[in-house]
Amino acid sequence: MNWGFLQGILSGVNKYSTALGRIWLSVVFIFRVLVYVVAAEEVWDDDQKDFICNTKQPGCPNVCYDEFFPVSHVRLWALQLILVTCPSLLVVMHVAYREERERKHRLKHWANAPALYSHLSKKRGGLWWTYLLSLIFKAAVDSGFLYIFHCIYKDYDMPRVVACSVTPCPHTVDCYIARPTEKKVFTYFMVVTAAICILLNLSEVVYLVGKRCMEVFRPRRRKASRRHQLPDTCPPYVISKGGHPQDESVILTKAGMATVDAGVYP
Repeated sequence: MNWGFLQGILSGVNKYSTALGRIWLSVVFIFRVLVYVVAAEEVWDDDQKDFICNTKQPGCPNVCYDEFFPVSHVRLWALQLILVTCPSLLVVMHVAYREERERKHRLKHWANAPALYSHLSKKRGGLWWTYLLSLIFKAAVDSGFLYIFHCIYKDYDMPRVVACSVTPCPHTVDCYIARPTEKKVFTYFMVVTAAICILLNLSEVVYLVGKRCMEVFRPRRRKASRRHQLPDTCPPYVISKGGHPQDESVILTKAGMATVDAGVYP
């Protein structure tokens, strides 16, 4: 499988990502895609060919292999990597949609028209939700595949010998897996890197939501504090002598100052 095309596209996502998103991309490319392409495919290349059972019964090794390995590790990892990296393309597509909408707006209202977006790639509005949902989807996909691996291969283990009694095997036979220790090491490595990616995605979700909450509630707190602080240019006023403001002999005076009787003035 050619991963160069996927790598080229996802490299463009890097400029729209946060610092945690860039770390996630680095982990995916270096510790998952490269390890998969360079080593994992070679380790599982001779998997079924070197799965040997101590019987000459035709078809017995094939059904035993299908019993213990219903889905190949390599194909599951390939599907997992594709599903995990594809949501990042939604961010690129959303930015491209904004750019096209901005271009049509400029053509319709001339070049000096006000822009629809202050910054096309800034995560605001719909783009913020697209980015957030892509993070949640990536974490959910990795978690789902870890659960699938755990169910198919108990505790992500790779035993040296498995006992098989599936028809058409004449009796319980022993089957031997090729390079079990090496496969176990790579399985644990892929599981750990997937768990790290899940933690990075969840951390980025918390960061985005926390940052957005601070942007929303901080201006409200500032406005509320300003309402409780009256400036010196607008001091409170009281009615002198406790009279009614319509009484000609009473005037409004500044609080804290001496009351002035309007009757002494002509």
